[in-house]
Amino acid sequence: MTQRTDRIDELLRQEIGAVLSREIGDPRIGFATITDVETTPDLSHARVWVSVIGQPEERKETMAALARAMPFVRRQLGPRLHIRRIPELHVQLDETTQRGTRVLQLLAEIEAGETPDASAPPAETLPTPLPRLPHEGDAADPGYPAREEPKARKHPRSRRARRG
Repeated sequence: MTQRTDRIDELLRQEIGAVLSREIGDPRIGFATITDVETTPDLSHARVWVSVIGQPEERKETMAALARAMPFVRRQLGPRLHIRRIPELHVQLDETTQRGTRVLQLLAEIEAGETPDASAPPAETLPTPLPRLPHEGDAADPGYPAREEPKARKHPRSRRARRG
């Protein structure tokens, strides 16, 4: 990617998010966030990565509604952006939050001493905060010395003060 396409990707991400939040009133578009935009080098196509919070059925409905809204979004981007050609927008589901949630669930199961079920899909797309158990090597472990605060340094007098 060049610096120009990187700048255009970021600009598209911001503007698409603004259009979706302010100008589209479709109730099927739930909690959707534009996470990234990747344009082709000739700027003819752009892949719009979207993270959606909700159950799998809700995510499918949201993605279908977003796909139907992209021609409208593209028309709205024309007057907002100062580029010769607005790329054709293709919506893709960004599943990094689901994968992150699954990793957190697996780690919680391992920490609790259970055997993790590798085939179980996550029920929700956001992790539920769990209290962290103390581990060997934590900062509060008495086996490690307490960290000392740095001492204040005395600065030498400035040149001007020495001259005078």
